Amino acid sequence: MPDNRLTAALADRFAAIALGHVTREFPNKLDHVLNEPGDARTQRDLHPMFYGSFDWHSCVHGYWMMARLRRLFPDMAKAGDIAKLFDDVFVAEKVTGELAYLARPLSGGFERPYGWAWLLMLAGELRRDATAERWSAVLRPLEEAFVARFTAFLPKLSYAIRAGTHFNTAFALILAADYANVAGNADLLHLLAECAQSWFGWDRGAMAWEPSGDDFLSPTLTEAVCMRRLLTAAQFSGWFEAFLPDLVRGEPKALFEPAFVSDRSDGKIAHLDGLNLSRAWCMRLLAEAVPGDSREAVLRAAAEKHLQAALPHVAGDYMGEHWLATYAVLALGVAP
Repeated sequence: MPDNRLTAALADRFAAIALGHVTREFPNKLDHVLNEPGDARTQRDLHPMFYGSFDWHSCVHGYWMMARLRRLFPDMAKAGDIAKLFDDVFVAEKVTGELAYLARPLSGGFERPYGWAWLLMLAGELRRDATAERWSAVLRPLEEAFVARFTAFLPKLSYAIRAGTHFNTAFALILAADYANVAGNADLLHLLAECAQSWFGWDRGAMAWEPSGDDFLSPTLTEAVCMRRLLTAAQFSGWFEAFLPDLVRGEPKALFEPAFVSDRSDGKIAHLDGLNLSRAWCMRLLAEAVPGDSREAVLRAAAEKHLQAALPHVAGDYMGEHWLATYAVLALGVAP
């Protein structure tokens, strides 16, 4: 089986893709409520930091990907270009502009929860890197604003959202937990764990009715990774066995066959390339949770199959190119 891992060469390729779109304003899909005629403004007017990449959340996770690649491969060719861009973007007045947008009437649901979670992932990544301290400090007020939004919102969410798209609750919890661990935010981590247990703790025998035609996340596998992140190892072991009891036999079959993408120029259909990458990411993480178990080989083989289906299509059409490299970075892990 090939060892598909993130290398310096791939890091440069992915960084070049992101550098080409995070400051590309058009085309653009706004998540924007008009309260009065004067609110009809462009993305760059509304979001001085994150105006590119077709939409706000893709721009945010494009910056996350570049921050991660620069930290992992500090000598890569694009590291200097990334630092120069970050020096221009991560400045106090632009953070103030993003905060002003959040304070607008009817902006409470802006990018909830997907964009919230990716902003925290970006903040966490900058916290990990001593050479990024200046950018991390500048971003801190925006980081704190989204921590506050999660803290206020999650106790009100009576039911998890299990769609395979931006609204997926389990995915948001995974990213927020990653941030909380890096930031040392025990209160947020406790809240995330409580919510995960409440929503998913008694799920058994997942049927995995997926994919849907708009999915870029696997509701089934994302939930499993969420529980792996937020339960103890002993708790997760029992839960996972009950949740996917036939995994060793490659069941449910729907999880193990890569999605077919019929038209990569259609933004929604192109989501399915992301599904294949995010499944590969989930399967790798779940395989790491069952080392030496017969399920490990099943998960690793399926992850490889999904990677092979999606990696050739990370770039080529802007409908996928503006976001897919992020999921490739998640899926690949890092070379030894």
